[in-house]
Amino acid sequence: MGCCQAVFAHTRFWSSLLFAAWLPLAHAGLPRAASVPGGVALLPLAPVAPGNERPRAWLGELPVFVAADGGKWVAVTGLALDTPPGTHELRVEAGGETRHLHFAVSTRDYPAQHITMKDSSKVQLSASDLARVEREIAAIQHLKRHWRETADTDLDFVLPAEGRLTGRFGLRRFFNGEARSPHAGFDIAVPRGSAVRANAAGLVLATDDYFFNGQTVFVDHGNGLISMYCHLERIDVRPGEAIAKGQRLGSSGMSGRATGPHLHWSVILNGALVDPELFIGRPAKKR
Repeated sequence: MGCCQAVFAHTRFWSSLLFAAWLPLAHAGLPRAASVPGGVALLPLAPVAPGNERPRAWLGELPVFVAADGGKWVAVTGLALDTPPGTHELRVEAGGETRHLHFAVSTRDYPAQHITMKDSSKVQLSASDLARVEREIAAIQHLKRHWRETADTDLDFVLPAEGRLTGRFGLRRFFNGEARSPHAGFDIAVPRGSAVRANAAGLVLATDDYFFNGQTVFVDHGNGLISMYCHLERIDVRPGEAIAKGQRLGSSGMSGRATGPHLHWSVILNGALVDPELFIGRPAKKR
């Protein structure tokens, strides 16, 4: 199934939870704060109290996940890798009023990674491959902006595979000496056929086979939080399927552009690819 066919209809962000307008969204803990490109800014908005309903927030035109933590509503805001350092603005609606919350994004320098590809066709694309990649990028951008409002988003992720960490988030990548897009996830080296599991509960948003990402699964965790699992050898789930945390999604491989078997894991928040390590209990160690 093409990924565009697998996209669920977007839930209108301004639709409220009528049965409990002020109740906190359930979660097991916020991600670690990192107000840098590729990070997550945690921005307190208002106290949580009966009669004080959950605020709504937007970064640009994209809705932002607002969760309850420590007696406050907090905007859990994803910052794309190309976010320029400086002052940025969150639009907030609460109690019938609109205000603009300004916050700072600091600089972060990511290291470089040089990769040699024996198959140069994955670096210098033919006209037909380039057309395919452009279609796929447009489809993935659409998936990244998916919004499904829910009261049970789990922000306390587990690692989706057991293996050696081989590529951290944000690396400035050079393929055969040529600059390409930064590494917007992190890689776990696992043997071909190893289990790949959901980092949190959700719904399978889409599955597809992409030129660069290979066989890929998108899981929608609700409120603009999505995880992506790439280079799979086999996919064991279908779009629309409800998934439990730790449930097997498929098996690892090296489909797409890969130099060896591994899992590439990405996390998307309000349309931005952000550092997955911010969502796990302790930072992963490179071994």
